Amino acid sequence: MAPVVLDKINKVYENGFHAVRDLSIDVADGEFLVLVGPSGCGKSTALRMVAGLEDISTGDLLIGGRRVNDVDPQGRDIAMVFQSYALYPHMSVRDNIAYGLKLRKMPKDLIEQRISKAAEMLELTPLLDRKPKQLSGGQRQRVAMGRSIVREPQVFLMDEPLSNLDAKLRVQMRAEISAVVRSLNTTTLYVTHDQTEAMTMGDRMAVMKAGILQQLGTPSECYDTPVNVFVAQFVGSPPMNLVMGEIVDGPDGLAVRKGHALMKIPDATVSARPALKSYAGKKVVVGVRSEDMEDANLARDPDPTRRLKGKVTLTEALGSEIVVHFTFPGEKVDTADTKLMEKESGGGEVHVGPELGVTWVASFAPRSRVRMGDDIEIAVDVERAHFFDPDTSQAIWT
Repeated sequence: MAPVVLDKINKVYENGFHAVRDLSIDVADGEFLVLVGPSGCGKSTALRMVAGLEDISTGDLLIGGRRVNDVDPQGRDIAMVFQSYALYPHMSVRDNIAYGLKLRKMPKDLIEQRISKAAEMLELTPLLDRKPKQLSGGQRQRVAMGRSIVREPQVFLMDEPLSNLDAKLRVQMRAEISAVVRSLNTTTLYVTHDQTEAMTMGDRMAVMKAGILQQLGTPSECYDTPVNVFVAQFVGSPPMNLVMGEIVDGPDGLAVRKGHALMKIPDATVSARPALKSYAGKKVVVGVRSEDMEDANLARDPDPTRRLKGKVTLTEALGSEIVVHFTFPGEKVDTADTKLMEKESGGGEVHVGPELGVTWVASFAPRSRVRMGDDIEIAVDVERAHFFDPDTSQAIWT
């Protein structure tokens, strides 16, 4: 086990493309860190630099306190799990797991001991004599994990290991990888574009965009206190709802106007975000999570200043909740970050008439009876609303 330090790491290719910019992260001994971000953000390039598969243009990489910029991959004492499994098709599961140990000329009895331990941990014991073509995708991924585990490295590196699996198997393998890595207490860097994996697996997550680290923190920190619009929309499913608003300073304190709705901003929110006072009379980006809204007919809070009126365009009954898509009059947030998120999600720009305005998504209790086409009133937990500067996209705090 060993800490990993990336100190102002840069990767610039010969064609001038700057893939990773001044990336600085300290990964603690035994920590599970997830690098997450949209396609092309530099997360895999960063991982490959740690592995020694990509040269580092500038900066320092330390593993266990040793600078390893110029050390070849074999000398870094790391083990990497790839997206493609990279198993030898002509070898049995046992031989695939043992291959790296045999190259090191490790004693046979020690090799068998490590194979048995890894196979038991990964539930591969009955499969040791099978060939990869006789295994399911999940079983092949376990074999790839086993090949890394038996090496007992200082650091595990995992590059989107679950992306080739179907949705149900990904959930299962997510839990299994987390359990195995934590039982070994080995420092792990895990790359994924799936923010759900990042939220559920990592001790901390590093959110990247265009080669630049946007936020580094625990999953709850990135979810509850995103530092900018990009993190707010990337972390969480569904993405945070956004609308342009205007801060109004009235006799009862600050309020925010969103379309036709004027909502008082609680004193506790103003105290937590004192910089909001300087935005009086100015536009801001307002963000609300889907779970911070509910059907006003079921709401315990009768405050009329916390309500939105809209029209339901779609409902999705999921048993434990009803996901409600609704529109209300308002100005859509249209920035480079929101366009990037639309592209990442595979959705294009939705052109909505001016009378409809903005589309939001809310999570209602299953006892709600809203239906498509209904005019509804939504109770908003304004205390949990988020506010961002429309020019810089940065969260408004102090």
